[in-house]
Amino acid sequence: MGKFVFIALSILILSFSTADAAIYKGQKEFVKNCLKCHDSGQTFVASHKMKYWKHMMAKKGQKLAELHLKSEKAQKSWKYFESKKYTRKVKHLKQFLVEYAKDSGNVPACN
Repeated sequence: MGKFVFIALSILILSFSTADAAIYKGQKEFVKNCLKCHDSGQTFVASHKMKYWKHMMAKKGQKLAELHLKSEKAQKSWKYFESKKYTRKVKHLKQFLVEYAKDSGNVPACN
């Protein structure tokens, strides 16, 4: 009986602790915050390979944020990259960018 309770509790705890990223949430984030400057959405995402996106999104997207914050052209996005919203949603954005990278073979839906 003790083993069963331990296993059941372990499964329950693991199911609540795994918060996987969702591609559709990343796409929503991209459309809402990135299309202002990157109006060629599909072309922009697919212009880089998965390795590039993983590198840029490492450490909670710190490199991507730095790239935008150093560029005068990206001034429209500074507020977003400095916000807590970006750090909370970065895992979803990463999942989206990697999923539809140049070498993934996937194409995002238009909506």
